[in-house]
Amino acid sequence: MTKLLVIAAGGTGGHMFPAQALAEAMLARGWRVKLSTDDRGARYAGGFPDAVEINVVKSATFARGGIAAKLAVPFRILAGIGGAKWRMLREKPDVVVGFGGYPAIPAMVAAYIHRVPRMIHEQNGVLGRVNQLFAKRVHTVACGTWPTELPDGVIGIDVGNPVRAAILDRAGAGYIPPGDYPMSILVMGGSQGARILSDVVPEAIASLPKELRQNIRVAHQARAEDGMRVATYYADAGIDADVQPFFDDVPKRMSEAQLVITRAGASTIADLTVIGRPAIFVPLAAAIRDEQTANARQMVDAGAAILMPESEFAAPALAEQIMAILTDGAAALKMSQMATACGKPDATERLVALVEDLAAKE
Repeated sequence: MTKLLVIAAGGTGGHMFPAQALAEAMLARGWRVKLSTDDRGARYAGGFPDAVEINVVKSATFARGGIAAKLAVPFRILAGIGGAKWRMLREKPDVVVGFGGYPAIPAMVAAYIHRVPRMIHEQNGVLGRVNQLFAKRVHTVACGTWPTELPDGVIGIDVGNPVRAAILDRAGAGYIPPGDYPMSILVMGGSQGARILSDVVPEAIASLPKELRQNIRVAHQARAEDGMRVATYYADAGIDADVQPFFDDVPKRMSEAQLVITRAGASTIADLTVIGRPAIFVPLAAAIRDEQTANARQMVDAGAAILMPESEFAAPALAEQIMAILTDGAAALKMSQMATACGKPDATERLVALVEDLAAKE
């Protein structure tokens, strides 16, 4: 009989992309796959294969809405749990995997009640709220970032974060060390850009010595409202810069870069370590659990990246770090090699192995 995997995931890309990668891999191995999510999550599931059946459950988060909406959250979650329990009793899945987010709660609770083999995958270096809730109530905790801060008594397994095929196609791409020739700096601030990068990076690059600055080409992701002033600043400083609100060719740009200046999101770090590029990280200070600092830890400790907290992120300090990397080709090459050493291009296969191991123990 064909085995059934139920994936429980929320609506953000951080939750849904590794869930999609696992779904594709399990379908290829002959499993049936169902996705348990809420209405919002279903809208983000367009990339899942058509063979994945999407079960929409009731759920909610305390992070959005007014007082009335927050008061209704427990009742919506309880209703979702009731529906998930009935569905799980009828379908009898072989394994349930949670990727975090409030929409994952109903299926994970139902799996716990029915004693279905279950695991969670955490993308960041700090467990999200929902994964914290289930960390001691699952058989396996798979970690996308290593090390991951875990509750006492919980042992995590370092599997990595799956990356998309376009990144895998450039895994370990040859790195051209900085030198007296054109060099590329890629600046990314997450899916929505980051104002602090637009405020600091152009000034820092413009302050570099002329003999270094004249060789630099910049690809800068900036918010739409910041784009014109950033592009103008670069142009006035005589710097060749491509400023856009979104790059749809990040794998290509990253593989061609001598240096990447970026936030420290889990998926960005996974991409950097698979391709293997030196980085300067500016973690999001507003993150409640400071997970981006935790995400950066492995690359920083390995000597593959520099960490600059927002409180210390100023043009003179950044210019100093850029100079240190772009004027020492041997050191930059070493950074790229250490980044690659941190990478796990087989993260999806590692997740698959954990799922199949759980199913075998059922």
